Amino acid sequence: MIKIDIVSGFLGAGKTTFIKKMIEEVYTDEKIALIENEFGEVGIDGGFLKDSGVNITEMNSGCICCSLVGDFGRNLNEVITTYHPDRIIIEPSGVGKLSDVMKSVIDIEKEQDVKLNALVTVVNAKKASKQMKAFGEFFNNQIAFATTIVLSRTQDTTTEQLELCVKQMQGLNAKAAVITTPWTQIAGEQILAVIEGRDSLEMKALAEETHRRESEAHRQDHHHHEEEHEHGHHHEHEHHHEEGHEHEHHHEHGHHHHADEIFTSWGKETPHRYTKPEIERILQALSEGRQYGEVLRAKGMVENKEGGWIYFDLVPGEYEIREGEPDYTGRLCVIGTHMDERKLEELFGVS
Repeated sequence: MIKIDIVSGFLGAGKTTFIKKMIEEVYTDEKIALIENEFGEVGIDGGFLKDSGVNITEMNSGCICCSLVGDFGRNLNEVITTYHPDRIIIEPSGVGKLSDVMKSVIDIEKEQDVKLNALVTVVNAKKASKQMKAFGEFFNNQIAFATTIVLSRTQDTTTEQLELCVKQMQGLNAKAAVITTPWTQIAGEQILAVIEGRDSLEMKALAEETHRRESEAHRQDHHHHEEEHEHGHHHEHEHHHEEGHEHEHHHEHGHHHHADEIFTSWGKETPHRYTKPEIERILQALSEGRQYGEVLRAKGMVENKEGGWIYFDLVPGEYEIREGEPDYTGRLCVIGTHMDERKLEELFGVS
């Protein structure tokens, strides 16, 4: 199975630099085909001849570079059958639509043993607002179809600029991961984990909380059966009733499909920076007050205003704050019942 990654982005966004980083740091053991599509942009190792068809340039470290012009599907098939790479990275024209390239790859999935693996769009954080206005539909299409948005030049932006940019990206595509940490501070492996796995903090925390409660359910199994009748009649204690329902569910079926019926979760990706005392104050508020809902779990990693990163984890009655490695952007997650999202946004200072 050949993986196909599409790395799109406007002219000057930093696509080539991003691809080069990934090839040098992560894809060293893979045979790579790097494909440029359409318009005459400069490629990774200088320009390529722009005639019709496929122009191949052999590079060291198992990388093939090609320019495809004309019948994209036919030419892509030719690269696959001739070179059998492990991974194909397609760098479309800066003014192409991501959805068009995506459709071409999906068509080829029917003929060849390939998989559309990642849809990445590189966006210059300093120019995003202007480009959105200037290029409209073309810019928006690249954002809307991405599974991961990689912001470049974030080290040159103010906190306000960066937060506005993230908000604009999320306005066009609420499901994509947005990488805001400067590329020099984050390893290619971390970026790969995001673009291939979309490692969701919310899903991790939800899985951990579900597993913890399932274990608790098994421990209390005998007790639970004795109390089952009582649980069934205490409807006014809604949370207890839900717990009872979850224990029954796991005992009978042994899987997590209905976790979302029991918990609600609030998650936010944000480049907002905090101090350790600010995080401490937030966690104390979550521990003490019921105005945010019944908080069962909170976890996150955020950039520290004073340098480095703050990681935190909270369960009822205790929390931990520690230093950690930079993540692709700041991430917050709170899980519980009857969550008040507006109050949580106010508490964390994000909207």
